[in-house]
Amino acid sequence: MEGHRSRSPNSSYHNRHSAYKRERDDNGKNHCENKRFRPNSRQHQYRPGSPPGQTQLSSRTLSTRRELYERDFPLYKQPVEIGCFSLDSERRFFNDSRQLRYYVEPDRNPNFDLRDGYKERFKKRDDGVKEKLDHILRWIVANKSKLNSRTASACALDADFVTWRGHLTKLLTTPYETKEGWLLAVTRFRGTLYMSEVETETSRRERENRTDRHEEMMYWGYKFEQYTCADTVHSVPDPGGVVNTNEAFCTVVQTRLADHKLLFSGEVDCRDKDPNAPAPPGCYVELKTSAEICTPKQRSNFHRFKLLKWWAQSFLPGVPRVVAGFRDHEGVVVSMETFQISKISHLIKNEYNCWKPTVCMNFCCDFLSFVKRVVTEDSKSVVYLFSWEPRRDVTYSVYRDSQYSFLPDWFVEEMSSQDSHQS
Repeated sequence: MEGHRSRSPNSSYHNRHSAYKRERDDNGKNHCENKRFRPNSRQHQYRPGSPPGQTQLSSRTLSTRRELYERDFPLYKQPVEIGCFSLDSERRFFNDSRQLRYYVEPDRNPNFDLRDGYKERFKKRDDGVKEKLDHILRWIVANKSKLNSRTASACALDADFVTWRGHLTKLLTTPYETKEGWLLAVTRFRGTLYMSEVETETSRRERENRTDRHEEMMYWGYKFEQYTCADTVHSVPDPGGVVNTNEAFCTVVQTRLADHKLLFSGEVDCRDKDPNAPAPPGCYVELKTSAEICTPKQRSNFHRFKLLKWWAQSFLPGVPRVVAGFRDHEGVVVSMETFQISKISHLIKNEYNCWKPTVCMNFCCDFLSFVKRVVTEDSKSVVYLFSWEPRRDVTYSVYRDSQYSFLPDWFVEEMSSQDSHQS
């Protein structure tokens, strides 16, 4: 994967991957406009000479109303993979691709039994252990000389935000989410904004009170991967092996959303084994399972809810396709379907009151602008905690030396040591 990292991140993503309109408007204005920030009533003052709709930067909340984000698709640069890392069966970090697997296309009606091995061949990761950004931070430390060579300042990252892909996915889907809220902790350190999710009380209760059926259905997705992935390009899947959810392969990509430089990482299920496949991330494949669709109502719900999350998750890092196994109630995969990410917007366009990619991306863009305006103090010990619940505005609070601090001392010391090396 190292050989593909010199590709320019400045090629326009929409030219190659989508028909979405992402240009700035005719006036050249940034689409992340201030008018989405809803100020606290006691701080609602317009700056002298500000354009109508622009408020002071003391705005305390951000609206999630969909109609506010129905404007041109923002500029989104084609994501470029700048590295990768692996986590082994004990969750140990390796700065390489040893956990990368290869997709092996099954029959269209494969009859995979996703229940197989659940009781006797399953090692489940402890999802009560919150890893925060630690694995991404280890990758940054292991590759900081390469990252620093990209910048004018040898002691800064060439990124406005560092985060997980999953956190950005939650932002993209927020305008359409009706059930689950979120908490995102943000710390500004050496000019870069690090964003890490905090588990909500609702999520914690749900995690601790999952039913046996829910736990088993979570296993089904991993088992599907075992049926369709091989360890090497010339081998075949081994569905008789142990499913260990500690293991992971993660891509690290750079891109830009409007004027926000992003560096984020996300887990990748597998890659196309064709030697002529595009360079990463264009060769990656996302694997999903879903209940089989038997009625028009089920098809509509699939388009309106599940495809939104599938699209957001793969669009962000530039993964071009999702391969889905549709299962019956007993967990047997009865059919397969491939979804090209660039065609999903066309697939949903006739659905009534359906989600819109432009709303998703514009909200994410405006949220990142909101964070930049709010998070002003550059300190590892200061956390700005952004909170959102469905049908509410995004709010935030500030904490110093609290339980929300998430940048580990080893990372702070390693990154700060560059100063002494420079002097």
